[in-house]
Amino acid sequence: QVQLVESGGGSVQAGGSLRLSCKVSGRTAVAYSMGWFRQVLGREREGVAAIHTDGREMYADSTKGRFTISRDNAGNTLSLQMDNLQPEDTAMYYCAATGFILWVPLSASHYTNWGQGTQVTVSS
Repeated sequence: QVQLVESGGGSVQAGGSLRLSCKVSGRTAVAYSMGWFRQVLGREREGVAAIHTDGREMYADSTKGRFTISRDNAGNTLSLQMDNLQPEDTAMYYCAATGFILWVPLSASHYTNWGQGTQVTVSS
């Protein structure tokens, strides 16, 4: 079982930056993906960015060029650097991990382990 704990959410004005972190513990697969998702009440959970153990990255069109996903060499911390934040980025952000997988999905249905979430609020 994999445990995920997010941190780093908060409130910022439009154009500002935040950095989210996710501490990973437990037994992970040899090859797997980790991702950041966000959800607004009443809407589906949306994939923001994901990264595979081999380093391949995937971004949603809405975050490409503004958000950067990374993981440390030991693989136990996942980060999301969010720059030029906009009010539409306001949501609860979740860290997630897949089981064994050879590609980098942005669909929540492929992720089996989830953190509790951290709120990001961007004011105009």
